Amino acid sequence: MIKKFKQKKILFAFGTRPEAIKLAPVIKELQKDKKHFKVEICITAQHRHMLDQVLDIFNIRADYDLDIMKQGQTLFDINIRILRGLENLLAKNKPDMIFVQGDTTTAFVSALAAFYLKIPIAHVEAGLRTYDKFSPFPEEMNRKLITHLGDFHFAPTRRAKQNLLKEGIKAEHIIVTGNTVIDALLLCLKMNPKFKLPFLKKIKPGNRIILVTAHRRESFGIPFENICQALKSIVQRNQDVEIIYPVHPNPNIKNPAEKILGKTERIHLIAPQDYLPFAHLMQKSYLILTDSGGIQEEAPALGKPVLVLREKTERPEAIETGTAKLVGTCKKTIIETTEMLLNSKPAYNKMAKVKNPFGDGRASLRIKLFLEKLKSKFNQV
Repeated sequence: MIKKFKQKKILFAFGTRPEAIKLAPVIKELQKDKKHFKVEICITAQHRHMLDQVLDIFNIRADYDLDIMKQGQTLFDINIRILRGLENLLAKNKPDMIFVQGDTTTAFVSALAAFYLKIPIAHVEAGLRTYDKFSPFPEEMNRKLITHLGDFHFAPTRRAKQNLLKEGIKAEHIIVTGNTVIDALLLCLKMNPKFKLPFLKKIKPGNRIILVTAHRRESFGIPFENICQALKSIVQRNQDVEIIYPVHPNPNIKNPAEKILGKTERIHLIAPQDYLPFAHLMQKSYLILTDSGGIQEEAPALGKPVLVLREKTERPEAIETGTAKLVGTCKKTIIETTEMLLNSKPAYNKMAKVKNPFGDGRASLRIKLFLEKLKSKFNQV
């Protein structure tokens, strides 16, 4: 049967570091099967520097680079540049299928462009929802629109599949794979580290590390300042705690972080890290405070409790199984919940020793097997 399946051209379109991380293991898996798949890659470079880091780690080369990033551009600008760039590329290249991941503007506009040209769309990490169109913004609406533009939906969990079914997506077009971010993380931790983390030399032996990431658009202003004030209080109240915070370059994050935290003892503000050293930082941390979606999935694979610096999460499985807690941006809540985990070993273990609900590292293989089963139905969606 498989011998009758002609080679299909698969185009991956992405533009940010999280997309690259989560698509990399899928790309590598399909590239192994040159008999059935011709893989091509288009990047928009929505986040140029951080994107290039991930491509280097996984030895992935872009076939097409739209290079859309401009200083001070708006969501309108990003949409227009990506759509115009893809119009010409897709019309000329005519892929059999386009892959998008998650909920970025690149993912949404790429799906829209493919829809306009009637190219089948595969969506990795489909079905995540908060049911609040402004939280996260614009991601919640991006992913919902991708769902209704898309044809094949790779859901990371059963909950995500149920969300898709409720929205009228056919069951035969959904497969629960687990999250590909776990595949990527496990691949990275097997690599021989060729990097140095000099700031770790500043950590006093025996001190516990809290790793922090915070960069969400909805937290700009007072909410983010509250987060910073909470971090400052945590290290001042707990002498055996050190915070490592790779600060996003966005001025709405960088400026208040440096102003509030820059001179605080045992808080280490560092540059954004490549994915590989960041994975090892997660491994060395005691617990993690983040507003990142991917880290809510990755940290449980390493046995690290996660406190989510958001009011809502599209990953309720983390909350329900106990690998994560929502703490929002309230200073008091952040401090109290963090100190509970620092001071209570039973509370810590209750979060750290839960089985990861987001996957087993075989999501990419499941995606490939699903594509192989499509055979002649590949273009009949």
